[in-house]
Amino acid sequence: MANAAVRPELIEMLARIVGEENVRANEPMNAHTTFQIGGPADVYVAPRSAEQVAAIVKACREADAPLAVVGNGSDLLVADEGLRCVVMQILDNMADVRVEGTRIVAQAGATNAQVARAALEAELAGFEFASGIPGTVGGAAIMNAGAYGGEFKDVCMELACVTPDGEFVRVSREDADWSYRHSMMGDAGYIVVEAMLELAHDEVAAIKERMDDLKARREEKQPLEMPSAGSTFKRPEGYFAGKLIQDAGLRGYRVGGAQVSEKHTGFVVNAGGATAADVRQLIADVQDRVFEQFGVRLEPEVKMWGFGL
Repeated sequence: MANAAVRPELIEMLARIVGEENVRANEPMNAHTTFQIGGPADVYVAPRSAEQVAAIVKACREADAPLAVVGNGSDLLVADEGLRCVVMQILDNMADVRVEGTRIVAQAGATNAQVARAALEAELAGFEFASGIPGTVGGAAIMNAGAYGGEFKDVCMELACVTPDGEFVRVSREDADWSYRHSMMGDAGYIVVEAMLELAHDEVAAIKERMDDLKARREEKQPLEMPSAGSTFKRPEGYFAGKLIQDAGLRGYRVGGAQVSEKHTGFVVNAGGATAADVRQLIADVQDRVFEQFGVRLEPEVKMWGFGL
């Protein structure tokens, strides 16, 4: 299990922290991204508690080993060559959701869909906008995920986080410094381990009607039937990325197995056998064409790991 980036002593330490069944070497990242693309990570570890997250952070820091954190992998492109680091995935092992009156306390690995279902069952409204966002609560907090007029910052009261030093901190709504696809936690390298949401009572039928409406709108307009990382580009001020791409004549444009979606030009999809190099080249081509025609430089919303950037 030894390799250049991660020493055997660290792998043994990680196994002691989370159990051997939750540590794997040379783990293919295409199994952990919604693009279904990505080479192997040197070491993969799946913690089961906030305390284990902190212990992993400290162990990697003491070993001077790089650490990357992933949730559902829904906003991520991993290089074909893989990642020379420890990848910590906060997902199924940390997905508890509990209801406390009008509040929902969710571990960071809970998906937005899970939280939306729990809210519906508890007759709590306010999280419908996120019911179709294909990511986790932790990821939503870091990037202030939003859709259909709602944003994570609208409903989150407080977060529990682990710092890059492996210490626990609480971050209030006021201190989170949320803005469009941005947060203080992202800037500081904090790992979100739990979120407290404040919602409001409403009738189940009304909440479900709103969720069903948003689901229908997504299914009609978005290429949910194909692997992607969601919206590929951030919304440029004063414009819509999808319209700029469409107006540049790029609907259906392909590089290898990567394609600008025919259904929604704001999405790059894996049309079959796409490599990370295909996707990256397509993104660059789209950026260049849109800039040439409209003078607008599109900024990727998708994070790119392992490209030496």
